[in-house]
Amino acid sequence: MKKLFALISILGIFVFGFNSQIHAQKSDSTITTQIDTIYNNNTDSLAVDSQVNEEGKMHRQIKEKFIEGGPFFMSFILIAFILGLALAIERIIYLNFATTNSEKLLERIEKALETGGSTAAKEICRNTRGPVASIFYQGLDRSHQGIEVVEKSVVSYGSVQTGLLEKGLTWISLFISLAPMLGFLGTVIGMIEAFDNIQAAGDINAGLVAGGIKVALITTVSGLIVAMVLQVFYNYIVSKIDSIVNDMENASISLIDIMVKYQSK
Repeated sequence: MKKLFALISILGIFVFGFNSQIHAQKSDSTITTQIDTIYNNNTDSLAVDSQVNEEGKMHRQIKEKFIEGGPFFMSFILIAFILGLALAIERIIYLNFATTNSEKLLERIEKALETGGSTAAKEICRNTRGPVASIFYQGLDRSHQGIEVVEKSVVSYGSVQTGLLEKGLTWISLFISLAPMLGFLGTVIGMIEAFDNIQAAGDINAGLVAGGIKVALITTVSGLIVAMVLQVFYNYIVSKIDSIVNDMENASISLIDIMVKYQSK
């Protein structure tokens, strides 16, 4: 009996010690996890703070360079950039809305001509946006006058739609050319002011010359950056217009073929 009691006591002590050890390990792991979480949160917050500080520092540097370059000429360069960028974004949005799936539109028009005639086909074109649908409508509207008239109207109205697609490109090109010109003008005037300061001082001071040249070149750098950014948008817009015009020409030829097939029946 005493042996049994002693054995039960030993087992109880062993189980109690094992549970205490488990609870201790769990508490230690919980504390470690909490410490790691706090450390990670602090690290993330420090990274975010450093990123915010870098962005704020960059903004301050841009403001400083803008002031050093001279607010007068830098303001004109900034205005050219804003206007050119606004026109480029407007053209990109317009061209994206002008893009049409010509193959599906031709299939719908062909089915409409077989079932409901030119009236049903014109209704489809009227409810579809884009220059391709507008050209199709002009051709279908003159289908009763013969294929030659339809072809002439499609070609003429295609030129009109091409002009609408290219609207505003001359202004973007103007700002691309104007921005570096303004930068060069600011540089030349800054150099003149630097030489005026040298003449007034009566001595060539390296610090005075270097400071004047640095300030003068800031306008040139700004103008070139604006021109490069706008040039990228301009090239994208031109390539998009070329793609839409090629699609218009191919779709117009397919429409005339469909109308010839429809009238021959």
